[in-house]
Amino acid sequence: MSKVNFTAARVAAHHCASGRFSEKGKPITQSFLWDSKTPGLGLRATVGGAKAYIFQGKVHGSTVRITIGDHRSWTIDRAQERARNLQTLIDSGIDPREYEAEQKAAHEARQATKRRQDVTVGDAWKDYLEHLRTKISPKTKKPRSERYITDHVNLSAPGGDIAKRGGKEKVRGPLWPLMQLKMSDLTVENVSSWLEPEIRRGPTNAAHAFALLKAFIRWCNDQEKYTGLVGDDAYASTKVTSILPRRAAKTDCLQREQLSVWFQAVRGVTNPVISAYLQGLLVTGARREELAALRWEDVDFRWRSLTMNDKVEGTGGRTIPLTPYLLTLLANLKQLNEMPPNKRQIARLAEKGETWEPSPWVFSSKTSEDGKIAEPRIAHNKALAEADLPHITLHGLRRSFGTLSEWVEVPVGVVAQIQGHKPSAIAEKHYRRRPLDLLRMWHDKIEAWMLDQAGISFESPAGP
Repeated sequence: MSKVNFTAARVAAHHCASGRFSEKGKPITQSFLWDSKTPGLGLRATVGGAKAYIFQGKVHGSTVRITIGDHRSWTIDRAQERARNLQTLIDSGIDPREYEAEQKAAHEARQATKRRQDVTVGDAWKDYLEHLRTKISPKTKKPRSERYITDHVNLSAPGGDIAKRGGKEKVRGPLWPLMQLKMSDLTVENVSSWLEPEIRRGPTNAAHAFALLKAFIRWCNDQEKYTGLVGDDAYASTKVTSILPRRAAKTDCLQREQLSVWFQAVRGVTNPVISAYLQGLLVTGARREELAALRWEDVDFRWRSLTMNDKVEGTGGRTIPLTPYLLTLLANLKQLNEMPPNKRQIARLAEKGETWEPSPWVFSSKTSEDGKIAEPRIAHNKALAEADLPHITLHGLRRSFGTLSEWVEVPVGVVAQIQGHKPSAIAEKHYRRRPLDLLRMWHDKIEAWMLDQAGISFESPAGP
C-alpha cells in the first residue's frame, strides 16, 4: 500500500469515489490513505463521505484495526501520537483492544467503589424495603405482612407531616438519624451514639428499631452491592448490646374476679365500634392488628366464622368461630355501618365530590387514614381508670383469653389454634388441625363462661 506524508490538504482531499468495483466485481465502499511518517496510521473514507483516522497493525500474526476518531475532531499531530502509542503496545506484544477493555473495566470498578463508599443508609434502606415488599420471607415462606412493612416505614420516617387523626405533627422515627449516614460510617461508635439517646427517648421503640437495623445490616452483607460496607460488630459489639434495656416478661392479664368490672367499663364506652373491638379482643384472643384488619367479607354470620389475616399463616390464613355474643355485637355494627347519612351529610359529601358507601372495615373509623380503627388504647385506658382496674394492654387482653380459658379446661391445642399460635408438639403440627365445628363447641363455652363471670345475661341465638 502506498504511503504519503499527511498534510491538511491531503486529508481534506481524500475521498472514496462511488461506482467503483473490485477485481472480484464487488462494489468498493471505502478508500484508505496511509501516513508515511507514522507506521500504522491511516485515513479511511467511505462512499457516504465519512472520514476517520484509523490504526492498523499486527499482534502475534493477527491484523488489528482500531478506529482513532473523526478527522474533524482529531488533528494530524494528535492522530499520529495516538497511533504511536498503539504501536508501542503492539511492540510489547499487547493487543490494544484487550488493553483498553481492561482499562475500561478498571475505571468502572473504581467508579463502583466510589459509589459504594458514597451510598447512604437511606439509599440502601429503600432497596431493603423494596426487597421486603416483593420477596418471600425465608422464615415463614410467605409474603411479609402489611404491618411489618409499615413498621419499617414509620420507624425510619423523618416526621413533620400532619397526622390525619388529631391533626398533630408526626414525630420522626428512631431510625431517621441514621438514614443520612454513609453506609461505611455505620460503625460501632456511631450506632452506640445513636442508640443511647433513642433509648432515653423511648426504650421500647428504640429496641424495636435496633432489631430492624440488625436485620437490615445482615441483609446488606448478603448483597453484592453492599457487602463489606458495614461490619457485623456494628450491631453485635458489646459496646452496643450492653446499652439495650433488658426486656422483662409482660404479665398483664385480667383475673376472673375482674371480668364483671371490666365488661361493665368497656360496654360503657360511648363509641360502639371501640366497645365492640375491645370485647372482641378478649373473646377471640386475637392480635390487635388482626382484629382491626377484619373486613365484612371476612365475617360469615350464617356459619358463624371469622377469617383472620394471621401473623403466622398470612392473609386469610386462620378461620375461627364467631361466638354468639360477639355475633350480636358485630351484627349491631353492621347495621350502623349500612345506615346511610342524612340529607345534610350527603350534601356535604357532594360538595367535596364524594359519595357515601358503607365501610368495608368491621371496626371502621372516620378519622383514621385507612378507614379502620387505629388507636383504641385511649378509650380502653380511660375505661380502666374509671373502673379502678390495673393497667392492661391490648395484648394483655389476648393473654387473658389464653389464661382464662384454663378455667373451662379447654385443650391447650384448641386455644392455640383459635389464637393463631404456632403448633408446638409434633402431634399438633401434623395431626391435630381441628375442624371449625369442634373449635366452635369449645369457643362458645369460653365465651359463655366469661359472660357468666361478668354477670351478663345473654341467650344464644339459634344457629350452627
